[in-house]
Amino acid sequence: MANLSGCTIAFDLDGTLVESVGDMHTALNKILLAEGLPPSTLQDVRTFVGQGARALLIRACGVHGIHHDDAKLDQLTEAYIATYATDICTHTTTFPGLVPALEKLKSLGAALCVCTNKRTDLSNQLLDALGLSRHFAAVVGSDLARNRKPHPDHYIAAIRAANGDPSHSLMVGDSSNDVQSAKAAGAPVAVYAYGYTDTAPDLLGADAVFKHFDELADVAVRLLNYQPIPRV
Repeated sequence: MANLSGCTIAFDLDGTLVESVGDMHTALNKILLAEGLPPSTLQDVRTFVGQGARALLIRACGVHGIHHDDAKLDQLTEAYIATYATDICTHTTTFPGLVPALEKLKSLGAALCVCTNKRTDLSNQLLDALGLSRHFAAVVGSDLARNRKPHPDHYIAAIRAANGDPSHSLMVGDSSNDVQSAKAAGAPVAVYAYGYTDTAPDLLGADAVFKHFDELADVAVRLLNYQPIPRV
């Protein structure tokens, strides 16, 4: 297998590195209950996530025809974040085979980072709780990016925070946000088939779709060594 020296691989967090929807579902429903709204289903939350806490609340309330002004959304978002932060890892787990895959990628010379629309402080808290922080050279949440995913700025910021070159990089994600952000930056994308998306993984426009993390090292080598990656 060719090595990945000089390459940087960015990972989405929720739905890519971790199965975290259970804890987000719990926190969200506490906020909805306090607002007198019916709870969201777990499956609904799987499709609501991906644009950060504020967008999660907009989508969850919008199902009931509720459209809050900015001040109310600010209040609900802070309440949700506070609730989620107190119980961030009760149900959250890594996906099967993830840790060996990360170790394999690093052994091949790749640098790893996280590019997520979750806030950076929450992302670090969750990664610490799961013992994953040691694998990543940088964590760049939406609050650290000039423009969040699907804008390419976010992806480029994450790669550069890990001292990487966007022209020698790969995005690993699960949603259209991940695909669009990396593609706009000229980078290839691999999508995990069991993440959080309301579009079939095969239809997201990724360069590869993988079903188990055992496959990821081979996918990364193929995409980073054999596909031309335009410079940004």
